[in-house]
Amino acid sequence: MKRSFLFFLIPILLLIILEVMSVYFIMPFPGSQLGLTDAESGPASLGRVELAYWLHKNIGWLRIVGLLLLAYPAFSIIIKPRRTWHRYLAGGLVLLYGAVLYQVNMEMMADHMFLQPIHKRVVPMSENKIPLNKLVVGYQSMGQATAYPIQLIGYHHQVRDTVGGEPVMITYCTVCRTGRVFSPVVRGQADEFRLVGMDHFNAMFEDKRTGSWWRQATGEAIVGPLKGKSLTELTGRQMTLGEWAAEHPNTRVLQADPAFAEKFDGMKNYERGLSKGNLTRRDSASWKPKSWVIGVERSGASKAYDWNALETKRILNDVLGNEPLLLTMAPDSVSFGAWSRRVGVKTLEFQYANKKLTDKETGSVWTWRGHCIAGALVGQRLTAIPKAHQEFWHSWRSFHPDTERDITQ
Repeated sequence: MKRSFLFFLIPILLLIILEVMSVYFIMPFPGSQLGLTDAESGPASLGRVELAYWLHKNIGWLRIVGLLLLAYPAFSIIIKPRRTWHRYLAGGLVLLYGAVLYQVNMEMMADHMFLQPIHKRVVPMSENKIPLNKLVVGYQSMGQATAYPIQLIGYHHQVRDTVGGEPVMITYCTVCRTGRVFSPVVRGQADEFRLVGMDHFNAMFEDKRTGSWWRQATGEAIVGPLKGKSLTELTGRQMTLGEWAAEHPNTRVLQADPAFAEKFDGMKNYERGLSKGNLTRRDSASWKPKSWVIGVERSGASKAYDWNALETKRILNDVLGNEPLLLTMAPDSVSFGAWSRRVGVKTLEFQYANKKLTDKETGSVWTWRGHCIAGALVGQRLTAIPKAHQEFWHSWRSFHPDTERDITQ
């Protein structure tokens, strides 16, 4: 093969590889995402994200250099090819590069695959069209409550809103089953974020002002100028819209944008664990990568609780970070709560029998929401534990490598 053709072949192949690598490490291609086991959660995995970030920030000038190196040999092959097949092969490779360039930058980029609402509508319950049995991430602030259906935010990945006069960022990652609410305020100013890819199978966002990349599950910036900083996590709660509305009768509800009806329809089975996709399906057995758990953080400690155990027993008593903890399951078997078992100076132990939740100390009757409705403690309310999330087991252990696992139930 003549030297002039080699001088063409090498840069065109490098340009193609460059485009592929710019998305490979931050999208769920085979082998691209580490983090399904604790051993894979270390520096080697983060190094891949750092490489992807470097390519993302430098790909412009890398393309220019590659095209400049390509220009003269390409001209020589087209004008005076040593062999006719060189011209056809060169033309084919140029077309291939163009196709890869288009696919990577227009089809494979995360923010082109999962779009933001075009017509965002947040309405009162009197105008709501979302069924009451749909799961939502609910958030309230300054007396205003809003529900965000998982079927909708699971596609969008993030929705910006204002609740109680404050900007909020409602996020969801279907591959981790993580719903989080954050304040988008960075360094005293509300920023804009776009979905840029994945890390450990978890959504990553890029802020507009500094270009730093942030993990959705933790709100931490992992690369970029703000590396090590964290968004302020706000207390969101997951339950059915019906249960949320029972607590917050004046809630607003995010409605489906008709422009994405087909996308939403494809996610209708996700929230109940009936998705067929390998990335979003549920493992019905306990402690498998895609098994559901409730992960709880308290006073620097973290622990995962088996969803199947809670569904069977309806309540779980435990102690985490010196805090007596109670997990409760609602009658609908999909809504849950996490509460402190302290009431004044007392620490209560709870039991569930004959479809009734009572404390052993006084025999008082409680709801799954932590409200005492009968007995010596009537009128008392348990204090909610804010950082309690339902998610896939692989996600919780990836981002909480020191987590305990509750296997006593």
